[in-house]
Amino acid sequence: MRNDIVIPGSGELTYEIRNIVNVAEKLQKRGVTINWENIGDPIVKGEEIPLWMKRIVADEAMKNDTYGYCPTRGVLETREFICTLTNRRGGTQITPDDIIFFNGLGDAIAKVYGNLRKECRVLMPSPTYTTHSLGESTHAGALPVCYQLRPDDNWYPDLEDLRNHVRYNPQISGIMFINPDNPTGMVYPEETLRRIVAIAREFDLFIIADEVYNNVVYNGQRTVPLSDVVGDVPAIAMKGISKELPWPGSRCGWIEVYNYDRDVRFQKYVNSILSSKMNEVCSTTLPQKVIPAIMTHPEYPVYLKERIDRYERMSTITYNCLKEVPGLQVNRTNGAFYMAVAFAEGLLNDRQSLPIENAEVRELVESLVNAPGVSPDKRFVYYVLAHTGICTVPLSSFNTSLQGFRVTLLERNEKECERIYGTLAQKIKEYLNSSY
Repeated sequence: MRNDIVIPGSGELTYEIRNIVNVAEKLQKRGVTINWENIGDPIVKGEEIPLWMKRIVADEAMKNDTYGYCPTRGVLETREFICTLTNRRGGTQITPDDIIFFNGLGDAIAKVYGNLRKECRVLMPSPTYTTHSLGESTHAGALPVCYQLRPDDNWYPDLEDLRNHVRYNPQISGIMFINPDNPTGMVYPEETLRRIVAIAREFDLFIIADEVYNNVVYNGQRTVPLSDVVGDVPAIAMKGISKELPWPGSRCGWIEVYNYDRDVRFQKYVNSILSSKMNEVCSTTLPQKVIPAIMTHPEYPVYLKERIDRYERMSTITYNCLKEVPGLQVNRTNGAFYMAVAFAEGLLNDRQSLPIENAEVRELVESLVNAPGVSPDKRFVYYVLAHTGICTVPLSSFNTSLQGFRVTLLERNEKECERIYGTLAQKIKEYLNSSY
C-alpha cells in the first residue's frame, strides 16, 4: 500500500490462549487426543447450566421488550440492582448512572483504554491477562509498562516496583489489577489493595480493577472489592457474568465508576467512554434483564458454592501434583480457576524435547518450535501438547519475561484431574532431563 497503515508494535503481542487452539486442532486432526486446559470456559469443560436458570432466561426471551434496544448505559432495573449490591457493602456509593454495560469485558477493555490520550499509560501487572495488555499497548502504540507479580511471594505484587514505576514515569495515569487474578489465581490481600490506592492518591492517578472473578474465591479467602477500599480515588471496576453464572457466550459485562465527581478530567474521560458506547446504541438486552432474577434465586448461592468447592478441589489436586517437580515455582491458588507456574530461571533451553511418534505431528511441531523468536516456554508447551495432548498456555504470552505455563482448574472429574496433572508433572521431569 502507499502508506504504512499498521500502528507501531501491532502483531508483537499475540493472544496465545486462542492461537494454541489452532495448533491443537491441527494435531487433533492428526490423531492426538486433546485435554483442553488452556481456555477459561466452564461450558467447554462440561459445566451444565441448571434448569431453573435456563427457565429464567427462556421466560425473559418470551417477552417482546427483550428484543429491543435498551438504554445505552444498560437496563435500568438491572443497574439499580447492581447498585444495591455494591452500596450495601458500605464503601464508596454509586448510582445507576455510574454503571455502563458492554458486550463482554473485552468490549469494555477496548473502550476503557481506547478513550485514553495516546501518551497516557496505565501501569499493568506482569504477568497479566492478554486482553488488558493488548488493549493498553494498542492505544499507546508501545509495549506495556508493567509492575511485577512475584512467583516467590504467592504472586503478590512487588509494591516497591509499582511505586517506582509511578514515581519515575510521569506518563503513567492509572494502575490496573485483576482480583482474583488471571493468570495466577492469586487473591489480593486487603492491605495490599489499600497500599495501591494510597499510591494512586499520592500521585493523582485513577485505578482500573478487573473483578470478573470477584465471587469465585476459596481456601477460606475472601475478595475485597475495590469499592470497599478506594475512598476518594477515581476508579473503574469491571464486572460480568461470563465466569460466575457462567455465561461466557452472553458477552455481558459492565463497569462501575467510583468518584466520578472528584476530578474534572476523570469526568471527561468517563463521558468519552459513554459516548463511544452510544455509537453502538447499547449492549445486548437479554442477559442484562435476567441478572437480578438469577442472582436473587434461592438456588443461586447453593449452585455457586458447589462450583467453587469443585474449583478448590481441582486446585488442590493440581498443586499437589506440580509442587513436587524440582525447578518449578508453584503457588496454591485462592481464586478464579487458573494456576500459573514458573520455571526457575535458565531451566528451559532449545535442546529439550519429548518424543513424538507420529511423523506428521512431529514435523508440524518442530516447524513451529524451531521458528525464529520462539520462547523456551512456548517450545515446552508445544512439545507437551504433541506428546501428551495436554493443552496449556505459555506463561510468557501473559506479558512477562518469566518462563512457565498457565492451566485451568475446570476439570470436573477428580480422577481425570489427577491423571492429567500427574502426567504433566512426569513429562515436565522428562522434558527437563532431555537436553543433549
